Amino acid sequence: MRIQLSDHFTYPRLLRFVLPSVLMILCTSIYSIVDGFFIANFVGKTPFAAINLVMPVLMGVATIGFMIGTGGSAIVSKTLGEGKTNLANQYFTLLVCFAFLLGVVVSALGFIFAEQLSALLGADGVLFEDCVLYARILFIAAPFFVLQFVFQSFFIVAEKPELSLKVNLIAGITNAILDYVLILVIPLELTGAAIATAIGQIVGAVIPVLYFARKNDSLLCFRRTPFYGNILGHVCVNGSSEMVTNLSTSIINILYNFHLMNLAGENGIAAYGVIMYVNIVFMAIFLGYSLGSAPIVSYHYGAENTNELKSLFQKSIVILIITDVLLVTVSELVAKPLVGIFTSYDIELFEMTTRGFQLYALSFLIMGFNVWGSAFFTALNNGVVSAMISFLRTFVFQVAVVSILPEFWGLDGIWLSIAVAELLAFVVTTSFVIAKRKHYQYV
Repeated sequence: MRIQLSDHFTYPRLLRFVLPSVLMILCTSIYSIVDGFFIANFVGKTPFAAINLVMPVLMGVATIGFMIGTGGSAIVSKTLGEGKTNLANQYFTLLVCFAFLLGVVVSALGFIFAEQLSALLGADGVLFEDCVLYARILFIAAPFFVLQFVFQSFFIVAEKPELSLKVNLIAGITNAILDYVLILVIPLELTGAAIATAIGQIVGAVIPVLYFARKNDSLLCFRRTPFYGNILGHVCVNGSSEMVTNLSTSIINILYNFHLMNLAGENGIAAYGVIMYVNIVFMAIFLGYSLGSAPIVSYHYGAENTNELKSLFQKSIVILIITDVLLVTVSELVAKPLVGIFTSYDIELFEMTTRGFQLYALSFLIMGFNVWGSAFFTALNNGVVSAMISFLRTFVFQVAVVSILPEFWGLDGIWLSIAVAELLAFVVTTSFVIAKRKHYQYV
């Protein structure tokens, strides 16, 4: 049975609606995980360190898609809630075109300056060459990578989250198969991994374009549209929180890599890369729930349905508390087998990574609430509050703690930095939720 944004959401209905978004985020993230698995086990430690060094930059490009997708879906959902279907589709078409053009510009700049970027990341020798090679191939596909993230949000607005999941499954499977073929069958090694990822990203963007370009049974399709400059500006402001979140994460990852290179060399970078791979699995739940529930919040906010808004808020808090506790427990229990998938060939690396992940996993206890809190205010079209939460959480607090804690606790200080930063962000998020409750009437 099709679930509509206008429905009343019970716990089962809400979970069914957001589940495809959780799986979708996981499938999209599978590119780096699959590449990491094949490269770590079949190519070598230095290429593995190279992709982990470059990946934060490439994910930084994807923040364009996050910004336009989340900010745009909030506006399009609100417009649909107001009953203005044609206008909502014009906004949707304009935003997709705008995202692709931005992606092209960033793609060209990244390809041209790949060597300078790799040098700034601290790479030299063979590591430098591997970074440049991997980055240039992925920058070619960057416009499609941006669109893939844009469509993740708009498929939910279109009430087709399950279709988004199928598209991302196809893209992820394409990447995995090509990784096997281009690394093991045709030994192209790092080049093969990069090509496989690029093709997977292209597939993940082209299929949605073809779907929305024709008549379909969803709420959205491409329409001829005038230029709405004010809407583009509003989308960029409203979606800036998600852009800040992901761009800051990329910058922080680079900063972590600098500290780890000084403290533990390539092993430190490889260990952090593995922790990020495992982290993706758990973060997919937080991000997927936030992404999947946001259009529902926006729709009922636009429809001025206060009772449903209160119900969604209360159910989200309960779901997040249960999920946070479960994830911390599970992460501590499965740390060794998960880490072993990537590091079983090196005992020293395995032990370092396991220790790091067990400390890092403590952050899951409150991370979900912070991620959802930022997305919740974006859904309410309050990009300023959302951006403040994101900027403090993903940049200011993390820069502060990762610059201080390693001075006292070495490697353990780096692994614990994220938990301390999330605790500080929890205080900020809770303060905004309490302060804005009467204005938006979600309590």
